[in-house]
Formats: sequence, structure tokens, C-alpha cells
Amino acid sequence: MTEQVQKRILIVDDEPDVLTYLTAFLEDNGYWVVTAVNGRDGFEKAKSDSPDLIALDINMPEETGVRMFRNLQEDEATAHIPVIIVTGISSDFKRFIETRRQVHAPAGYFEKPIDRGKLLEKIEEILSEKPV
Repeated sequence: MTEQVQKRILIVDDEPDVLTYLTAFLEDNGYWVVTAVNGRDGFEKAKSDSPDLIALDINMPEETGVRMFRNLQEDEATAHIPVIIVTGISSDFKRFIETRRQVHAPAGYFEKPIDRGKLLEKIEEILSEKPV
């Protein structure tokens, strides 16, 4: 692994198994992980914990990932945080979100089940571009 040790990643997903799986995987690769179970909680943690990257599910109760993604980009304190969409929704959604004028395209997009190698590669790529 490269020099991303102790970079913070916020995982926002309503599925406990996904949170546990991604948390263990990312911690095993040297990242500090914070979790949230919906977009409202995720947005608050993004503001309070200042993660280096957010892995965001789309379909969640209380507040969706789409709303959280928009809130992140509209808030000056969080607009700079790169977001990777990690979802069970089809690739049609990827085309949809990438064509919205209200938000910038996400830094990455992964459908569940996740290819761990490709996800880790994308995270390392994004975080190596981000200033320390």
C-alpha cells in the first residue's frame, strides 16, 4: 500500500453487512473508517469528521444518497470531499447522476457486489491526487 495510512473514509450505507464488510476491508488496508446509516447522519458526520473520501450508497431510508450527495456539494465545508457511489442500483443510475446539472459527477461509481481490488485502486488513486 502507498502512503494513504490513516486517511479517513466515511461509509454511508443502510445495510449492516455492507458497513461491516467495507469497514473491515478498508481498516485492513490502513484507513480510518467512520460509518453512517442514512444520508442525514452521513452529512452530519461529513461535516464533523472531515473525511478524505466518502463511499455513499444511494437507496437508504430517512434521506437518500442522492440528497446527501447534493447537500455535500452545496455546502462549502463539504463540497471538496470526493464521493464514490457504491450501490446496488443499475448502471442506468450512473448515467443519470453524471448528467445532472445540479451536481458534479461522483469521483467513482461501483455496483454491488463490489470488486474489492478495483475499489481499493480507485480509492488510492483519488486520495493520492488529494492534497494533504
